[in-house]
Amino acid sequence: MKSWKTTVMGICAILTAVAGAVKLLVDGDPNTNPDWTAVCAAVAAGIGLIAARDNRVTSEDVGVK
Repeated sequence: MKSWKTTVMGICAILTAVAGAVKLLVDGDPNTNPDWTAVCAAVAAGIGLIAARDNRVTSEDVGVK
């Protein structure tokens, strides 16, 4: 895993978004609901970070060139 920094941050973003949504779903209060738009945006950003390449990783390092 050459781009471990962005991958770790992407996983953290996804876990934080999902954990926050789950917390609101299971808190026992029917008046609190997750903002699904924000959850989806955070998950999409996390996926983007997982797919991204670290600044110090060259194209040759990841086999693109």
